[in-house]
Amino acid sequence: MLTRNIAVGLDIGTTKVCVVVAEKDEIGKLNVLGKGRSNSDGLQRATVVNINKTVEAIKTAVADAERESSIRIKGVNVGISGAHVNCIYSKSEISVNQTGIVNESDVRRFLDKAKTNIKYLDIDQEIIHVIPQEFIVDDQDGVLDPIGMAGTTMTGSAYIVVGLRTKIKNIKQCIEKAGLEASALTFEPVASGIAVMKESEKKSGVVVIDIGGGTTEVAIYIDGAIRYSEVIKVAANDVTHDVAHGVKALHEVAEELKIRHGYACSKMLGEDETILIPGIEGRPQKSFPKSSLTMIIEARMMEIFELVRDSIKRSGYYEYLNAGAIITGGGALMPGTEELARDVLGLDVRIGYPEGVSGGIKGSVNNPMYATVMGLVAHSLQNSMFEERQATPIVMEPAVALEGEVSRDREKSAEKSKVVTSPEGNKIVDRLKKFWEQL
Repeated sequence: MLTRNIAVGLDIGTTKVCVVVAEKDEIGKLNVLGKGRSNSDGLQRATVVNINKTVEAIKTAVADAERESSIRIKGVNVGISGAHVNCIYSKSEISVNQTGIVNESDVRRFLDKAKTNIKYLDIDQEIIHVIPQEFIVDDQDGVLDPIGMAGTTMTGSAYIVVGLRTKIKNIKQCIEKAGLEASALTFEPVASGIAVMKESEKKSGVVVIDIGGGTTEVAIYIDGAIRYSEVIKVAANDVTHDVAHGVKALHEVAEELKIRHGYACSKMLGEDETILIPGIEGRPQKSFPKSSLTMIIEARMMEIFELVRDSIKRSGYYEYLNAGAIITGGGALMPGTEELARDVLGLDVRIGYPEGVSGGIKGSVNNPMYATVMGLVAHSLQNSMFEERQATPIVMEPAVALEGEVSRDREKSAEKSKVVTSPEGNKIVDRLKKFWEQL
């Protein structure tokens, strides 16, 4: 019996947990078999602050994905992000094997050498990825796939992603307590990029901006390889907090106002209207101008894109972004986001939806908020030897039909066996202060 080529992605976000089960079809596209999603408040700025809440959110999302796909989930590719994650450039040089033809062993030695060449790696840091940026075989540079090339020496550079051991351990604990195994850890900007980029954009030069609940992630790709990334600690939740403060409403009410009536760019707002806002704890409802709501949202969204612009310019790659920017993540859904980003960044902009999805329940994941988790699935199925990841992938067990209630079965199995794991800016304050003084 053949094992189906199935992978599972798990995106543990600040506001939500997403799980997707998918398989690669005969033409290499992703066939989505099932998905699960649950609200989460166990993280802050992509960092676990409450183990139990995070575990329960994971269990809920996984149970939904299992029920929908009829697949028993075991190994998952887990996204990891946060300000604790850093990236280091490292050069590498090896001699090609005696045959004079580059093989897989040479590439692995190249990656190992890149790791050992890191001069400054604190003891409390752990390597998540070793991603080659380019190979140079003798005098042939710009090589992306060196296998089969003739030469005596292979040099080049690698992009090494590292994170704090304690924070990575907390993520692993959540996975284990949920009855799962972390088959791999993937830096979320890498996953988001895989999901939304077209190959021509990746080669031409593009920046992927993923606006999540707690963080905004920036990843720059030039000549087909990642060159720079940064995690910014301002994101969609900050917009909601501003709305709650500005209209004097509960957080959940502010979130609904943002989703139903919000615009990121005031010039996109049509005729003004009055919004009715429920009162807190039995207090009478009140009215609020939609134009004023837009001013609050625009101020914070503008700050996010200003911080992104500063990040891009620090990278030194701003002038090389021929394909412009791709905005993705849940924060990309607000009307006017594309227009505001274009104005602030000074780049061509499009909203990024998951690419390469066909069949299955494709429509249910055709949303920027699923970009990261779809990228995690795609990353697992790529199984590329040109990247060394933190954990060894676990082969998915053959698909089986589930019997009974998934969550009850998972709780029983978890009891029987233990899983073995192989510059936030100040400009916003001035803008909002002037606005609130006028109310």
